[in-house]
Amino acid sequence: MAREFSRTRRVGEQMQRDLAELIRSEIKDPRVGMVTLSGVEVSRDLAHAKVFFTVLGDATQQHDSLAVLQRAAGFLRGRLGKQMTLRTVPELHFLYDDTLDKGMRLDALIDSAVAEDEARHHDKPESE
Repeated sequence: MAREFSRTRRVGEQMQRDLAELIRSEIKDPRVGMVTLSGVEVSRDLAHAKVFFTVLGDATQQHDSLAVLQRAAGFLRGRLGKQMTLRTVPELHFLYDDTLDKGMRLDALIDSAVAEDEARHHDKPESE
């Protein structure tokens, strides 16, 4: 069992490297933007792969990049098939990875709470 999970992880890591290069070199649509692949999760039967990506820009840029990547999924899968030595290449499902956005919001909340706490501390007279 452990070997099977290890294989899916290795396949996912290789797919991430190869896909990143393919997107950079083969996708000519300018709407794809500055895409970074943050991870690939491959199903145990190697039939499906969730490809997580981030992109510089606003929500419109995220939507445009997702649309371009979804449209290019078949093309990218075909190119992966030529590069990787797999019997079948997983079907690609692109998903926007909002972990970075959530982290930045959480960081801003923490900074705000710390600043508010410091303001309260400075407003309180010190008792001696």
